[in-house]
Amino acid sequence: MKTDMFSSLKVMHGAALSTALSVAASVVIAAAFAAPVDAFAASATAPAKAAKAGKKSSRKAAAEKVSSRSSKAVKAAAVANDEESRPVSKKRRVAYSMNGRHHTAVRRVAFEPRQPSVGTAFGLHETPDALMLRSSVAYVVDQNTSETLFDKNSRAVVPIASITKLMTAMVVLDSKAPMTEQIEVTDEDRDYEKNTGSRLSVGSVLSREDMLHIALMASENRAAAALSRYFPGGRPAFMAAMNAKAKALGMTDTHFENPTGLTSQNVASARDLVKMVNAAYQYPMIRRFSTDRSYEVYTGKRTIAYNSTNALVRNSSWDIGLQKTGFINEAGECLVMQATIHDRPMILVLLDSSGKYSRFADAQRLRTWLDNGGEQRITSADANGAGT
Repeated sequence: MKTDMFSSLKVMHGAALSTALSVAASVVIAAAFAAPVDAFAASATAPAKAAKAGKKSSRKAAAEKVSSRSSKAVKAAAVANDEESRPVSKKRRVAYSMNGRHHTAVRRVAFEPRQPSVGTAFGLHETPDALMLRSSVAYVVDQNTSETLFDKNSRAVVPIASITKLMTAMVVLDSKAPMTEQIEVTDEDRDYEKNTGSRLSVGSVLSREDMLHIALMASENRAAAALSRYFPGGRPAFMAAMNAKAKALGMTDTHFENPTGLTSQNVASARDLVKMVNAAYQYPMIRRFSTDRSYEVYTGKRTIAYNSTNALVRNSSWDIGLQKTGFINEAGECLVMQATIHDRPMILVLLDSSGKYSRFADAQRLRTWLDNGGEQRITSADANGAGT
């Protein structure tokens, strides 16, 4: 009997122990799988949460974009009245060479409508002429006899832009300063009126002769500015010398405010410019430098190759003894030349031409007319007047 009870108790104890072990094992297994399941659940719900957040962000960005557009529209309406005075920013692809390799780049540039020239503002372009020139001022004289061969508004006093540099060159040479002296470009030589650029960077050092060469041939503005600054007494004394020289030459309608021509206050009449061209022609260095086709200078940093601003000097059919181009908005496209046509030395003055190449085309028209034995033509509205 005791044996049977013991056996039953033993069986029950074994069953209880087995059950306890099963429960413990289940707990351990559940604990082992709990973390991965939780992690998986978190990872499974993360995209949903991110997507939800993304939608909120997108909605917020869209709202901000609409708000920005509305703000821009309001600003655009506020400045509509003076839109023409604001530069419009555009992108332009530009090409350049470096170390013998060709590169292209896109840069943002500002475009704004070109201001009308002084000649246009005063109606000089409305003056008719037999050759239908694009220049509002044209004057051709025989250099030897001073006979007028063609006259269109020759007495009008207008801005002359870089034609100025002929006077700059004469004043430099009159000073007898050493042509080998080294001249450095500084911030004082920058153009703060028109904000034009220059290939001649601040810190460049050239001889006075090289500065004069590229100022005349390539119309390098910083070179002309630096030359004036190295004049005895500085730039103020240089400007006084320029105006004194003009007065000595009988240029009564002429005034200079700076040595580069980058101001509308440098003015003259075509008749005065004939006197200036004739005087500049007496300087062999001005003749040679102004008619050179190309020239290289070493700035102490790099070598720069310059080319003439006058396309006609590369035309073998022209015999040009001296030339100078010029341009600012107020002056239009300008050109003065001493040229020999049919063995007859002449001085041609073309001012306020409309169109980049129109001054050269006008020079060709005048030459063709002279080639054909054109008679004297006075087409100026004030040819017989007292001048302006």
